[in-house]
Amino acid sequence: MNLDQHDRAGYAIALEQARLGGGEGGVPIGSSIFENGKLISAGRNRRVQRGDPTAHGEMDALRNAGRRTSYAGATLYSTLAPCAMCAGSIILFGIRRVVVGENKNFAGELELLRSRGVEVVVVDDQQATGLMERFITENRSLWNEDIGVEES
Repeated sequence: MNLDQHDRAGYAIALEQARLGGGEGGVPIGSSIFENGKLISAGRNRRVQRGDPTAHGEMDALRNAGRRTSYAGATLYSTLAPCAMCAGSIILFGIRRVVVGENKNFAGELELLRSRGVEVVVVDDQQATGLMERFITENRSLWNEDIGVEES
């Protein structure tokens, strides 16, 4: 998919955050938030690093953005399709556009976002797909914990 320069910049930061998180021993999912072509914040999944079950990449980026009166003109970038918790936060804060690196390893809640009027763009980025495939293969229990799946 062809992204404009702002989308390429926003997504590149999300991908870098994913790599940083993986390098820290966490789940390699990154996120960033841009508004009018300017970076508002970035974050990464820090569940392992912080021992916080809500510290998903999108949630970390929202926390790092701090208090805002509106996200109406913002785009959220994530290397992986947002889960129900993160999708709920996107809807709650009125983010109208989400760019997702991949949804093959985890389908997420893209239809929920679309049903609530959020524009969803899936990049189908092979780098993000590869990061997650490797992580899931090497860390199945941690991945299942991240997405709320009980071990069988």
